[in-house]
Amino acid sequence: MRNSRRGQVDPFIVMDVMETARRAEEAGRSIIHMEVGQPGTPAPQGARAALARAMKDEPLGYSVALGLPALRQRIARLYGEWYDVDLDPGRVIVTAGSSGAFVLAFTALFDAGERVGIGEPGYPSYRQILRALNVESVGIATRDENRLQPVPEDLENLGLQGLMVASPANPSGTMLDKSALSALFETCAARDIAFISDEIYHGIEYEAKAVTALEVTDDAYVINSFSKYFSMTGWRVGWMVVPEAHVRLIERLAQNLFICASHAGQVAALAAMECDEELQGNLDVYKANRALMLEGLPAAGFDRIAPPDGAFYVYADVSHLTDDSRAFAAEILEKAGVAVTPGLDFDPHRGHGTIRFSYARSTADIREGLARLKRFMQSRE
Repeated sequence: MRNSRRGQVDPFIVMDVMETARRAEEAGRSIIHMEVGQPGTPAPQGARAALARAMKDEPLGYSVALGLPALRQRIARLYGEWYDVDLDPGRVIVTAGSSGAFVLAFTALFDAGERVGIGEPGYPSYRQILRALNVESVGIATRDENRLQPVPEDLENLGLQGLMVASPANPSGTMLDKSALSALFETCAARDIAFISDEIYHGIEYEAKAVTALEVTDDAYVINSFSKYFSMTGWRVGWMVVPEAHVRLIERLAQNLFICASHAGQVAALAAMECDEELQGNLDVYKANRALMLEGLPAAGFDRIAPPDGAFYVYADVSHLTDDSRAFAAEILEKAGVAVTPGLDFDPHRGHGTIRFSYARSTADIREGLARLKRFMQSRE
């Protein structure tokens, strides 16, 4: 049967690594998972209890396309609590994970053939979703001195209609402060470039609080998710905040593309927002794991890293060790029993010399993974 050129997207390499690791575990091997950006903790207990009650008492049919009104109101209140931003809940749209939000945003903002800038390294699915929509992704080779984030001069002569930024970023964990975010937005506004801010790792920060684009402007799309800080990856609930004039546009698209986000997931998400003590306990684990990684990775021989500001990743330059990060990651999995993600997922041009390590699992797993990595690197000497 025929197929479309739009469907010829590249694989999400980390998912391939996950599958290889799964097969190894199925065969009886012990694997430490440092590949996937997924919390090792379940949804908060309060979220699971709320859903159990709802399943007894409610049909959990379709919700309205924009999401449960109570959840939209609670998300708007979060912006006041976290950032002192007064947000109209009418601008909040609940989505089928952040992935659903990306599809809605890219469809609403860009026509086929238009160009959207994406920092490299960056989350790989940006490129692939844009490709599936016949929108051109334009890689921006970010630099170490800019903490692997785009800066205004990077946008010169690119002919962009959109810019995608992420803070904290995947895979680097670096963040944009308010002045850096403002400078990027002002450059985009002057050139009629749509500004999209991926904020799905907000809440997972260490020395400083992440800045939302809504502290800078109302004229942007802001995307977030319950997957990371709220520990609800498989529940597939995200949200985005859009300018007031775009709400009906997104609503029409959401009605037709998704009908609604999971009603069950929305019920759990609403309850999860009241589980601060448990969620802060998860953050304490990430803090401990980060400290272990920043000590243990250099001790193992992975010493070309920048301390991450947020999220739960360390992005390492391994170009002095290999020129094939995919083969190197496969060797680490095979010989050390540690699953890691090759940088080619995040940077198709320079990722052959980088590796991403995730520290989202238990502290015991991180300790064991670092010990295995150290033994592996010593065996290569």
